[in-house]
Amino acid sequence: MSSRHAELKRLADAFTATFNAHDLEATMAYFTDDAVYEEMHGPVREGKTAIRKAFEALFSKQFGAMRFDAEDTFVDAEAGKVMTSWTLNLSALEGKPVALRGLDLLHFEGDKLVRKLTYCKAKVPRYVDA
Repeated sequence: MSSRHAELKRLADAFTATFNAHDLEATMAYFTDDAVYEEMHGPVREGKTAIRKAFEALFSKQFGAMRFDAEDTFVDAEAGKVMTSWTLNLSALEGKPVALRGLDLLHFEGDKLVRKLTYCKAKVPRYVDA
């Protein structure tokens, strides 16, 4: 395993840990200023301000406490990409606990995320920005 492979795996794991710690500031520190986040239900957020706004509902526990449990991780060290599959456990979505399965495609330049694409294998309510 190359050192870049190990570094990308470590970065992806640490990034996920910021979600599980409900630490929005630590999560946002991973993104470049011009990063792009493609949400699981369609919207594309460009730039840190837009990405932060998309994450605020999750981190405010509006849908209950969240925890991402990693399943598989694949690393393309040359391309700087990581694919990680997970189960997202939410303590209260529409009044009851729910688990959603999905994956993230993370594109790194150095130790920063330039693109995060999220896909989910579940029927998920469409969250509308207020």
